[in-house]
Amino acid sequence: MSKLHFTTKHANEATVQRNWYVVDGTNQTVGRICSKIAAVLRGKNKAYYTPHVDCGDFVIVINAEKVVFTGNKLAEKEYQNFSGYPGGQKIEIAKDLLKRRPEVIVERAVKGMLPKNRLGRKMYKKLFVYAGAAHPHAAQQPKEFKF
Repeated sequence: MSKLHFTTKHANEATVQRNWYVVDGTNQTVGRICSKIAAVLRGKNKAYYTPHVDCGDFVIVINAEKVVFTGNKLAEKEYQNFSGYPGGQKIEIAKDLLKRRPEVIVERAVKGMLPKNRLGRKMYKKLFVYAGAAHPHAAQQPKEFKF
């Protein structure tokens, strides 16, 4: 009986094919949409996904101001910032942050779902979030991402 040898193909920067996708946040639940965005940024939607290589695609999120929260999260979820100085902790509830800077809600949710290392920081740079429906990436010919 002959032995079969299979070799695992690992992706590298030369073999990775990067696409651009547009995600519409209208009436989408924050956690559900962001987990799918994080998977695309990591490259988990590709057959040649390799954990130690940035295989992910570019993602443009439009209409971030129209995302929704389930339950009482809109009134009760808190976003904290700390400057490092005494008295420098600021707490803002989701409803106020959604009104003031809606992009931050999607950005922070996705960032929390990516690896906490330099590879994760590289993946995060491929995310572009806009509050309205317009974006400046028309030249990249992004495709609409289907969930």
